[in-house]
Amino acid sequence: MDYRIKEQTGFSPKVGELVSMLEYTRAVTLADVEGLSTEELDYLADGQANSIGALLMHMAAIEFVHQVIAFENRDLTERELEQWLVPLELGDKARNEICDQPLDYYLAELKKVRDRTLSLMENVDDSWLYEEGQYFNGVVYNKYYLWFHVVEDETSHRGQIRLLKRMLEKQK
Repeated sequence: MDYRIKEQTGFSPKVGELVSMLEYTRAVTLADVEGLSTEELDYLADGQANSIGALLMHMAAIEFVHQVIAFENRDLTERELEQWLVPLELGDKARNEICDQPLDYYLAELKKVRDRTLSLMENVDDSWLYEEGQYFNGVVYNKYYLWFHVVEDETSHRGQIRLLKRMLEKQK
């Protein structure tokens, strides 16, 4: 693993640095879930917990939403909401609906979304990162923040995954 944040070929300098952060974050996540069984991916610590599989789908959903906001300057369509709402919100529905899938299923979803992110980022320059938008509640953001949040969210949920893995290990 490369522990340097640096420009990446095919991207403007700051966008490349952001890509470097996104890719490092994902590499660590993938290492943390490597080899997990379907049963481990579905493990629930209690009736309020999220499974590792649901957290992985949440990571894909957050990135997809941020693609739509950052690159298309819009909210999700009804069809997109139907596909992504459960992993976005997590909770009871996710505990019931996001299960019984092998690791490859989750990895494919993460890869599909990430591949699109990288393809889209090849077509923007550093000034794009500073373009501003406004949430429905009036709070202003820039696109750099949106992608920082994708990294932040994945890192946070990866911490949950590590806790769940420790709990699973204690049960063995």
